[in-house]
Amino acid sequence: MDYIAAPKLTLTVGDFLTPFGTYNERLTPIWISNFQDAPLIYPIGNQQGSSIGAMLRGNAYSNSHVRLNYTGYFSVASNVKQFFGERASGGRFSMYLPDKRLEIGASYSRLLQGQQGNSEGVDVWWQPYRVPLAIRSEYAHGPHSQGYWVEAAYRLSQWNGPDSWLGRLEPVFRMQQTFRDSPGQDQLPAASTQRADFGLDYHLPHEVRVNTSYSRQFASTGNTNIWETTVTYRFLFPAWKGRSK
Repeated sequence: MDYIAAPKLTLTVGDFLTPFGTYNERLTPIWISNFQDAPLIYPIGNQQGSSIGAMLRGNAYSNSHVRLNYTGYFSVASNVKQFFGERASGGRFSMYLPDKRLEIGASYSRLLQGQQGNSEGVDVWWQPYRVPLAIRSEYAHGPHSQGYWVEAAYRLSQWNGPDSWLGRLEPVFRMQQTFRDSPGQDQLPAASTQRADFGLDYHLPHEVRVNTSYSRQFASTGNTNIWETTVTYRFLFPAWKGRSK
């Protein structure tokens, strides 16, 4: 349940995506993310991806040059099927510069059960005006591991528009690393790992997209090649019959 308590404050109660970093809330839907797999550092600070409890979020300050946004949450422990949650608290604060289309954010999470620990993270997104380029990046530090990922996607829409056969192509690249600081059950690789992801997405009409990717992973436990191909279709339908006036 979302309740708009004030013009710059929204209260959310129930099951919600944990607001740590940017990937969990913005890129986990398969029709949005450029790669089939989440970054290696995704589990840091995310409490299994969702939380059960309450969340406050809104805009602290904004004008034509800067926007400051905040998010804070508290999650309770839950073992109910389909509504699993861990007792934790945290939040995110971000600054967005509309003139530069640049966003910088910082996140914090505190696990309050089991092996308690702190997780911190920073993220930077940039989408320049002049070219159809999107650069996204995150760094996260957990109790036992830390790491980063940097992703760049360039839609070839400058050639004959986004609906041309060439303009539908979108090459993507992601570099990521994890560093194992101490043994722990944090769902990250057991050893320090480097991984380079190369992808080519093709945007077909009617919300259909084909994603292909090749990844090369390097670790002391062994090197691996990963090939993946997916087809996604985002279908939309009205929740209620409309009428014309």
